[in-house]
Amino acid sequence: MNGHTFRMPARRCVTVAAATVLAAGPVALAGAGAAHATGAQDGRAGASVLRTGLDVSLLNKTVNVPLAVSLNEVQAPQSAQQTALTARLDGVDGGKPFSVLRADVAKADATVSEDKAEGTVELAHAKLHVPGLPRLSVIEVDQVTSRATCEAGRPPVATSNVLGPVTVLGKRVTVTPGGTTDVHVPGVGEVRLDLSQRETTSRTAAATALELKVSVNPLKLNVAEVEGTITLARATCEAPTAPEESAAPPAPDVKPQGAPDAEPQGAPGANPQGAPAAEPDLAETGSNSLTPYLAGGSAVLLALGGGVVALTRKRRS
Repeated sequence: MNGHTFRMPARRCVTVAAATVLAAGPVALAGAGAAHATGAQDGRAGASVLRTGLDVSLLNKTVNVPLAVSLNEVQAPQSAQQTALTARLDGVDGGKPFSVLRADVAKADATVSEDKAEGTVELAHAKLHVPGLPRLSVIEVDQVTSRATCEAGRPPVATSNVLGPVTVLGKRVTVTPGGTTDVHVPGVGEVRLDLSQRETTSRTAAATALELKVSVNPLKLNVAEVEGTITLARATCEAPTAPEESAAPPAPDVKPQGAPDAEPQGAPGANPQGAPAAEPDLAETGSNSLTPYLAGGSAVLLALGGGVVALTRKRRS
């Protein structure tokens, strides 16, 4: 009984341990070989149809007034589709509003997802004006597009296109992608035109369809000179961080079912080479090499006891 009393807790401990292993087994197997992606959504994108940085000098260059305006300038996630931009400047045409840009289509769009950032611009049938030249366009374009695409883990891509004729200060000009075109009009001024500028790095891209450096002297509406830069159809992006996959832990060695446990030679319990095999442990019945003699002695004692009992009964009778 004492043996049973002490063995029951041990058996219960083994049972609980086995249940714990079985319960943890599916979790461990599910984790083995699984890959986890990390990385934040840190991509960026921007787009603008028009951006100006002009200095407007009034008559006799006594007053300088900045003209810094933009049309459809957005940051992701955002889009805009305005097709006209007007501005007011004190001292120019009595402070009346004047048209800076008019177009049939002027669209900017910027989007960012977990693995991609993209900015796009589309401009069609557009005319750009500066103060002092109400009837003469600085530039007229038929169709302009720019796109900057940045995908995680891939090289960024920047593209821009100027399709159809281009007119600068009333002159039809031929433009070359990636090149510079200078247009000079006596009594009006000059414009330097850069077409299809593209820049890329390992994670960023920028595309500008048209960039103009303007220097005009209209001498009208109290405007003496206009100088600065004008940017048409610019798209930018920055790629999100590429997700990193954690390496899966090595699979544990699995022994084929029924394979015997290999025991290294010389390990504890191993018989030295040439030594006789050890006798196996006997069962828990108490048997050993003296058992036959004990059994024989018991039989003799039983026989003697039986004879004494029979003799006693005979005497009594």
